[in-house]
Amino acid sequence: MSDDHDFDLVVLGGGMAGLPVAMKCAYSGMETALVEQDLLGGTCLNRGCIPTKTMIRSAEVTHLARRGEEFGIDIGGEVAPDLEAIVDRKDRVVESIRQGAYDNVDDNDDLTLIEERGRFESPHELHVGDRTISAERVVINTGARPTMPPIDGLDDVAVLDSTDMLFLDEVPDSLVVVGGGYVGCEYAQMYHRFGADVTVVQRPDRLLPREEPDVSRVIEDVFVEEGIDVHTGTAVESLDPSGEDIRVEGNGSDGTLDVTASDVLMAVGRTPNTDEIGLDEAGIETDEDGFVATDDRFATTAEGVYAIGDVSGPPMFTHSARDNADRLSRHLAHGDDVSTEDRVVPWAVFTDPQIGHVGLTEREARDAGYEVGVGRQDLAEQGKPKALGETAGFVKLVTDADSDELLGAHIVGEQGAEIVHELVLAIELGATAEDVADTMHIHPTLPESINSAAGGVHKPS
Repeated sequence: MSDDHDFDLVVLGGGMAGLPVAMKCAYSGMETALVEQDLLGGTCLNRGCIPTKTMIRSAEVTHLARRGEEFGIDIGGEVAPDLEAIVDRKDRVVESIRQGAYDNVDDNDDLTLIEERGRFESPHELHVGDRTISAERVVINTGARPTMPPIDGLDDVAVLDSTDMLFLDEVPDSLVVVGGGYVGCEYAQMYHRFGADVTVVQRPDRLLPREEPDVSRVIEDVFVEEGIDVHTGTAVESLDPSGEDIRVEGNGSDGTLDVTASDVLMAVGRTPNTDEIGLDEAGIETDEDGFVATDDRFATTAEGVYAIGDVSGPPMFTHSARDNADRLSRHLAHGDDVSTEDRVVPWAVFTDPQIGHVGLTEREARDAGYEVGVGRQDLAEQGKPKALGETAGFVKLVTDADSDELLGAHIVGEQGAEIVHELVLAIELGATAEDVADTMHIHPTLPESINSAAGGVHKPS
């Protein structure tokens, strides 16, 4: 450690990027301070990935129980979710993982956890609690929070955000979800299965606009079949109190929107936590959306200061944040030359059916100038999905028609977020569709559909 600084490294924020970069650098011998005013684990562990997927599992069990007769099972009586018990289970799962994080920090001799709010005084000095600490290098990992959009009347009603939805003690009678991205869609289906009357209002012309159009169509069809009311191409313009309820008004492609509900969830994106950490004092610039501006090596506009995770903008996933932490820690602790250029970043949406996505969509590939090959396999034509009673969806592969190299893979279907990893690896290793088609797959399994889709690339349309 330099004589001029208190630490070799200060990490501001203990989320799923900040925590591992601090741990790895400290284990490598760097004297490290981890500054976190809230709970270790950030959004993912406490307000995002783990708690939502735990509750989604309860919603899936509820839905499957109601379908018992379809599988020859007499459940007997009404299936009644107990939201209080569901939330309690979620809390226990989260706490068990979070406690492990605190134990790991305690066991790391070169890591000091400072449970205070941190704010820059200069690029290498931070005011923390009632003192100032300094470091040769600083990593920002302050994350992001749910966005509250400028809608008339928003301040006059009590709307919910994605965090609030994790701690409700009873199921809303009716729920309007403003936003049809992955957060909005996951909560809409979850709470509909718990018993709420759900309406989804989406400004773009389809749900999940980052996905293939056919993927969006499958999810919308499933939502409508389950009884969720979906309004796409519709903008919410005002919110007004209506007794104990909230009136939601807007306009869209299918006419005027006028819905009254007991609760409204805002799921329209994430706002970076950059507004109260003293970036100006450190000469750290942000982009037009408020995210910390970085290059492909995580460096900010201040020498020796880096930013990783959601605070630096898309891709805003836990797995990409962890990868950021791994790359940056190798640079900080060992001097490795690291970059995110050409990195393959998959993602998933945990609706039912699930979505697994990696690489380019067909439109993106064509726009990039490729001659495109496409292979598609509908799950309704495959044995294992039929046996499971889960036939909604398909596997779609996008290739460079000249080289046959895989450019993108898109799965919507049972366990789509799990089985896409075969294709993540294939794209990472530069495999061709023929390589995948020639790979023996176990029968009957869901990944057989990947094998079939790959073979389909080479068939006439």
